[in-house]
Amino acid sequence: MINKMMKINFVLVVIVLMGFSVNAQSKFGTDSVACIENLSLFREYYKQENYVDALKPWRWTFNNCPNSSGNIYKNGPKIFKERMKVDKENKAAYLDTIMMIFDQRIQYFGKEGYVLGLKGYELVIADEKRSAEALSILDKSITLDGNNSDFRAVYGYMQAMVNLEKLGEKTKQDVLEAYARISEVIDYNIVNESKVTKYFIQYAEKIENLFTPYANCEDIVMLFSAKFDPTTEDVSFLNRVTKVLEKKECTTEQLFFDASSRLYDLDPSASSADKMAKMSIAKGKSSDAIEFATKAIEMEEVENQKAIYYLGLADAYRNAGSFSLARNAVYSALELRSGWGEAYLNLGNIYISGAKNCSGDFEKSTVYWVAVDAFSKALSDEDTKERASKSINTYSKYFPTKETCFFNGVEAGKSHTIGCWINIATTARTSD
Repeated sequence: MINKMMKINFVLVVIVLMGFSVNAQSKFGTDSVACIENLSLFREYYKQENYVDALKPWRWTFNNCPNSSGNIYKNGPKIFKERMKVDKENKAAYLDTIMMIFDQRIQYFGKEGYVLGLKGYELVIADEKRSAEALSILDKSITLDGNNSDFRAVYGYMQAMVNLEKLGEKTKQDVLEAYARISEVIDYNIVNESKVTKYFIQYAEKIENLFTPYANCEDIVMLFSAKFDPTTEDVSFLNRVTKVLEKKECTTEQLFFDASSRLYDLDPSASSADKMAKMSIAKGKSSDAIEFATKAIEMEEVENQKAIYYLGLADAYRNAGSFSLARNAVYSALELRSGWGEAYLNLGNIYISGAKNCSGDFEKSTVYWVAVDAFSKALSDEDTKERASKSINTYSKYFPTKETCFFNGVEAGKSHTIGCWINIATTARTSD
């Protein structure tokens, strides 16, 4: 009985081994041992980020047992991208190899739409001169996968279209239509939360940066109005709409009002309160603007962002005619961001707007001295240097003349205190 059981077990072991041998041969080729060794070797080097030594065993597995592991195709592009960095003369050849890797990945492991998305993305990022080729690949990828398209495919598609527009091979309308197409994919993946949602949110901002230079307010309103639902609960969509409209200075558009109001209802954050403040200013509702701007400041914890909201409050006060309070808001911003050029530009504009509250033509003209003082401080900030210079050139022309200063008992180069609500000492200057 024991001998009979031993014979049965032996037969079973032989059958299992024979099955493994057949499976290994189909998966690893005729030389399964070498395939397993090279696959293991390249993977070990790859994990250590030793891409130089990983190349040889990788190439062997790619050529001799191409269907042995998906890691051949997942890791292969990285190995050759590293080679491109150190051997730039052969960049084109390495890029062609990467394209071949993606093609073979589809051949042995399928997922054509997804892999084409990766292929097109890598191509347009590596060589913008091949944008037409990349666009064709990415178009097919998005056609195949639709709302399941990879975030890199969506971004690459937009990048390729923009590149081609700059080369004169596509038009502004092509860019707008491309954005309209992929924004549907973006919206779907943000609304239907999954493990890739965070990547779509990140890349959506990059895509907006590519898109906005080509769109005016009318274009943006047309694109987003078709998707806007006053009862929507999609906060991400509302954030995108308001951000794009704000960036293009389309804050007087009805869509901005509607989207901002709905966003504040759903998510009364510092950001949405700031948008409501801007909306209220555009509507001429100064008291509402001040209230919302104050809420934005109260809710914000990051100092740099809080400083931005203080400038929003300054705008609200300025539009209400409360120039001294507007100035105080700018001072609060500067306490958080010392030397910030944007704040000094804002301060100069407050002085100019508030000049009307000063009595007499001479006193009004002296207000331009303190305005130019503020603009001069903005020259130190590279972000505002150019705008500050233009403002200085513009408003220096409104200084009082030497004759006017003489008749008012003021001498150029001497200290003079500006009266009315300003009450600041500055140096007297003339326009001639």
